Amino acid sequence: MTAAQAKHNLAGKILLSLLLGAALGVGAHALFGAAPWLVWTVNKITRPLGTMWLRALIMIVVPLVFASLTLGVAGLGDIRKLGRIGLKTLGFFLLITACATTIGLAVVNTLQPGKGLPEVTRDEMLAQFGSDVAQMKETAGAISFGPEMLVNIIPRNPVAAAANGDMLALIFFSLLFGAALGLLPRERAQPMLGAIQALADVVVIIIGWVMKLAPIGVFALIFSVTALFGYDIMQKLMWFVVTVVIGLVIHAAVVYPLLIRFVAGLNPFSVLPRIYPVLITAFSTSSSNATLPTTMSVSERELNVPREISGFVLPLGATMNMNGTALFEGVTVLFIAQVFGAGLPLSTQLVVVLMSVVTAVGVAGVPSGAIPLLMMILGIVGLPPEAIALVLGVDRILDMCRTTVNVAGDVTTALVVSRSEGYNLGSPVRLRAPAAS
Repeated sequence: MTAAQAKHNLAGKILLSLLLGAALGVGAHALFGAAPWLVWTVNKITRPLGTMWLRALIMIVVPLVFASLTLGVAGLGDIRKLGRIGLKTLGFFLLITACATTIGLAVVNTLQPGKGLPEVTRDEMLAQFGSDVAQMKETAGAISFGPEMLVNIIPRNPVAAAANGDMLALIFFSLLFGAALGLLPRERAQPMLGAIQALADVVVIIIGWVMKLAPIGVFALIFSVTALFGYDIMQKLMWFVVTVVIGLVIHAAVVYPLLIRFVAGLNPFSVLPRIYPVLITAFSTSSSNATLPTTMSVSERELNVPREISGFVLPLGATMNMNGTALFEGVTVLFIAQVFGAGLPLSTQLVVVLMSVVTAVGVAGVPSGAIPLLMMILGIVGLPPEAIALVLGVDRILDMCRTTVNVAGDVTTALVVSRSEGYNLGSPVRLRAPAAS
C-alpha cells in the first residue's frame, strides 16, 4: 500500500468511526437515556480511551511549537539580507492570515452555531469537563492587550515556561531563538539546526502514530458525548462544520481571486484550472508538506512563477502560511465558548485573532497538526482545553478543507510576490522540444 493509499484509508476509517460513534451514541441516548450501565460505559471505557488519545496530542505541544517556529524563522536566513522579497512574503502571509481569522470570527459571531443548547445539556457538559470549566466565565474576559500581557510574554526561564505550559512565553523564545540562528553563519548554525530538525521530524512521526489511533479516539470521544447528550450536540456540530466551511469558502472564493486579479494582474478563472492538481493533492493528503512538490511544479510550469520565487515562498508557506487553519482555530474557540454560554468580549476575541495568526505559523504541515495548538489557544483565553473533544470527530473533513485553502494561499502569495518583482506571469512554461539527433 502506498503512502497516499494509507492516508486515504485512514481518512475513511476516521469518517466511518465518526458516523458509527455518533449513530450508536445518539441511538443509545434515545433508547436508554441516562441508564446506569450506559453512564458506566462512558465513564469507565470510552471516555478514558478518548482522554488517553487527547493526552497523547497534548504531550507533543511543547516540542511541536518550539521546533516548528524555530525552524520556520531560521529558514529565512539572515533577516537583514532578505531584502524586499522576504519582507513582502512575510507581510503578505501575516495579512491574509489575519484576514482569514477575521472572516472566521465574523461568520461565527453572525451564525452563532454554538448557541441554543438546552440548559440541562450544557450544564451536564460543564460538569463533565471538571473544575477548569467552573472558572471559565471568570477568566474568559480577563485577557486584554495590557502591559501585564506584554511583560509576561518575555520568559524569565524558557525551560520553566515550557514546563509550566506558558505558551506565549515559549512562542516568544522560539521566534527569538530562530531569528538568532538565522543570523549565524551557516556552518556554525548547522549543528543546532540539524538537532532541531531531527526534533521536528520525531514530532511528525509521533503525530503519525497518534493519528493512526484516531479512529479509536474519535469513536470514543464522539460516542461519549452523544451517548450522554443525544442529538442536541450533534446538531450543533453540523452547524459548526457549516460555519467553518462558509468562512473558508468566503476567504478562498472572494479574497484570493481579488488578490490574483487586482494585485497579481491575472484572471482568477484562468488560474484555477491550472492549479487543480494542487488543490486535489492538498484535499486528499491534508498535508501542506506532502503537497509541496506538486505546488512548486505546477506554479513554475503552469503559472510561470520564477524558480527563485517559488523556491523561497512555497516551502516557507508550507510551514508559515496557514490561512485556513487560523480561520478554523478562531471559529472553534468561539464555537466552544458559545456552547458553554461564555461570551468572549472583543478584547479576548482580539487575542484569539492574534494567537490564531501566531500559532498558525507553528502548525506542522501534517494532518491534524493544528489540534495541539488549538488546545493551547483554548487554555490561553480561559476555555477548557479538553473541550476540543467536541469538534475532534469532524476535524478530519475540516482538515482537508482548510489544508486546501492553506495551499491555495501559498500559490496566491507566490503570484503576488512575483508580480511585485516585475515578472511576467500566466503563460504556462512549456518544455523545449528535444534536439534533433
